[in-house]
Amino acid sequence: MPKQRPDGNQDHEDDRAEHAHHGREPERPSQHEITEADSKGGPGHTVLLAVALAIPAVKVAYTLGGGGAATDALMGMGPGNWWDVLLGMVLTTPLLGCVLGVVASRVVFALFAARGAVPWGDDPAARLRRAGLTVLNPVATGVVVACFIGPWWGLGTAVAAYLLRRGVVIEYRTGRRGRRGRRHHDPHFSPPGWQRRLATGEQVVALTLSVVVLPLLGVVSALDGQAWTSVVRCQVADGGRVYSARLIELQRQGNGVVGWNLDRAEVSNGVGCAGLESRTVRGPWWRG
Repeated sequence: MPKQRPDGNQDHEDDRAEHAHHGREPERPSQHEITEADSKGGPGHTVLLAVALAIPAVKVAYTLGGGGAATDALMGMGPGNWWDVLLGMVLTTPLLGCVLGVVASRVVFALFAARGAVPWGDDPAARLRRAGLTVLNPVATGVVVACFIGPWWGLGTAVAAYLLRRGVVIEYRTGRRGRRGRRHHDPHFSPPGWQRRLATGEQVVALTLSVVVLPLLGVVSALDGQAWTSVVRCQVADGGRVYSARLIELQRQGNGVVGWNLDRAEVSNGVGCAGLESRTVRGPWWRG
């Protein structure tokens, strides 16, 4: 007798069995969302944008003591100098600068990895490309941090950025980052257990740095009462009278500066300026 074809119920049972088999594979159910976040923009991208746009505004507003003062100061700086506030915060708060460098390095790399930038294979060319993708940017980030903040800060930044990038490479080569991850899966790559654990820990650390540590450090730096740039003592002309005043330097102009006058709470032009050691303008927010 010819064998009967399986009915519809049998087809459904086979499908369920196949799905159950795949469900036993060591793949976490949320990896597809993680990969989509890599390619389209996830928590790291969002937090970086928020830090770049919102935190400098908070810094200026709190340091100068009000919304009107912040508006006048920003107009005095000019829109082109907006990034000077963020740069000043990064350079004067070492930990913020290091974490920002690590998060930015990882976010950029994950974006390109999700689009197939991690090469397959163990041939010398593929290994060289992976080494370049994994090592060069963390080293460059560490060098920048070392030049402006210090060598030990730079070394720590480079090592942390490398470990997070290495975790991303392992995730994509093993196909553990969802559907796109399986598309970039390298079938010849079978890392040891400690590397798989490193990749898992990389996701936890990266999410913590991006969503918790970086915003917290940004807020602390914004509310510490320190000027984001130099505080100078200049000669300021007021009608026919010339007096000495402390200015937060907003931009240089001719032989003087345009700055926020801390004594008059207004934008002033100062000449004959001398830098002051202390950048403290007011007490930190957490001290009331």
